[in-house]
Amino acid sequence: MMPRRPMGRDLLHRWEGNPAIRMEDIPFRANTVFNGTPIVTKEGVLLLLRVEGQQGYSMFALARSRDGLRFKVDERPVMMPDKSGPFAEYELRGIEDPRATFLENTCYIVYTAVGKCGPRIAIAKTRNYVNYERIGLVSEPGNKDGVLFPRKIKSRYARLDRPIGGGRGSIWISYSPDLLNWGDSEIVMTPRTGYWDDFRIGASVPPIETSQGWLEVYHGVKLTSAGAIYRIGTALLDLDDPSKVIKRSSTPVLSPREHYERIGDVPNVCFACGAVVDPDGRMKIYYGAADTSICVALCTLEQVLTESFD
Repeated sequence: MMPRRPMGRDLLHRWEGNPAIRMEDIPFRANTVFNGTPIVTKEGVLLLLRVEGQQGYSMFALARSRDGLRFKVDERPVMMPDKSGPFAEYELRGIEDPRATFLENTCYIVYTAVGKCGPRIAIAKTRNYVNYERIGLVSEPGNKDGVLFPRKIKSRYARLDRPIGGGRGSIWISYSPDLLNWGDSEIVMTPRTGYWDDFRIGASVPPIETSQGWLEVYHGVKLTSAGAIYRIGTALLDLDDPSKVIKRSSTPVLSPREHYERIGDVPNVCFACGAVVDPDGRMKIYYGAADTSICVALCTLEQVLTESFD
């Protein structure tokens, strides 16, 4: 049974041990750690972490846990920006925000490659979660927040992403026959004037298939006189045509309130980056807090499907 929340607070319940992973938990020199994607294995839960080094660019490290709450980070990074290969020019400023999806018995990692011309979406795959094989760069500059659907839609691979247009970010869907060539792009959701997500939105968690539709946990940004506020919301997309939105949360399910969400390299940020749904329906949502640490929010899938769309 999930703890009841005080009236007026968030739907998601913060784990009492937050932050789950901080810079002090990284066993090599680092500035911050955030936006880690969960990978479920027979041994427990892995988190592929975005770690910003003291040099100023990001890399990926691996953390391991039995219960999905208490993690130990490997001694060395598992993936660095390419320095001499065909990806080097496009990863000159780092690799960011990995998102893991199991698809056709393979673990794919969609991530953001950052070069001089801006961010691009890239895809890699892994067999052992320590070694990663880059597959390709799959977007033009100005695109990020890519997530793969865990199965094909009408015989094609599908992804959500967030290209920037007119200075605003919306969620789009694209399709591919081979994970390399993408097209037939359609807009899915846009920012909503006057709401908590009225400036920019982006996909956060790889879509979760439910009987009611594809559950997408996304992030929304609102600009204030004191700066941006990043919050977490939900949407349900049609199973057969995910460009169609069935429901969308009018209020966020998690907003920055605690000191570790309010104070950091980028203040006032709750940025979802992955979720694990247990067989009994219990759900852990992993999120970056203030671009400085990784936290865990708890709920059940039923709660999200029944309460977040009120």
